[in-house]
Amino acid sequence: MPLITPFDPWENKICSCPKKYSLSPYTGCSHNCLYCYASSYIRDFSKPREKKDFLNKLQREIKKIPENSIIAISNSSDPYIPLEKKLKITRQLLEILTSYKLKINLITKSSLILSDLDLLKTFKSLVVSISLTTLNEQLSKKLEPNVSSPHERLLAIKKISYYLPVVCRFDPIIYNINNTEIPYMIKKLKQCGVKQIITSTYKIKPDNFKRMINVFPNHQKIWHKLYYKEGQRINNSIYLSEILRKKIIDQIRDISSKENILFSSCREGFNDLNTAKCDGSSLFKEQT
Repeated sequence: MPLITPFDPWENKICSCPKKYSLSPYTGCSHNCLYCYASSYIRDFSKPREKKDFLNKLQREIKKIPENSIIAISNSSDPYIPLEKKLKITRQLLEILTSYKLKINLITKSSLILSDLDLLKTFKSLVVSISLTTLNEQLSKKLEPNVSSPHERLLAIKKISYYLPVVCRFDPIIYNINNTEIPYMIKKLKQCGVKQIITSTYKIKPDNFKRMINVFPNHQKIWHKLYYKEGQRINNSIYLSEILRKKIIDQIRDISSKENILFSSCREGFNDLNTAKCDGSSLFKEQT
């Protein structure tokens, strides 16, 4: 199976991503986020491991990728899990990519990305996407037990944005959990140098819903009502109703616009509200 694959999110009709490639240095992730969707289709997802002969395979495959292609690292497993401290596969991957004329979208929830800032600064066209779900430290520990704290991620955003365009994936928005943080979150991200906010709402899959109600049992009734009774099934996930989703997305878009931050939503069906490409690729610098 090739390492670099065309990004095709299950032929999702409401995905508006531009043509690009996916590349993940690891299989699985140790963040253990309650809301994770990738755990539903990747075996032993919570037990991350390196890919066999990864760097040699990458050296062969990267030569076949057209110039100026977008490569997203990573769409499902984080490139900066704790295993990276030991193996440094992501760093070696980036060292290889510096020799090629490509557009790199580096996606993470970890402040460990700062260990590679010296290398990231050398890229001519690179956008960093850092995910944040809440600024509440205690809530973050429940939702994302093994992830860098919100404070650590905000510091990472601030440091990186001095050199490179930074996008924040403010997601998932979980009704009655973090939606009250929207105004403060956006203002804080603006102060830290974020150029674009990408957002999406929590989507239910059987395994992630089980994890969510185990930790937040008092929310089970309202979530069951909002999703199973009033929501809608799109592909293999259960969404909030279109009316409620649009209300949330509209609020984030309006506040982002007031703060002069680019905005997009991800797989929500409201592409007309986006002020930039949905994955941050509007921020890539053209290479000559």
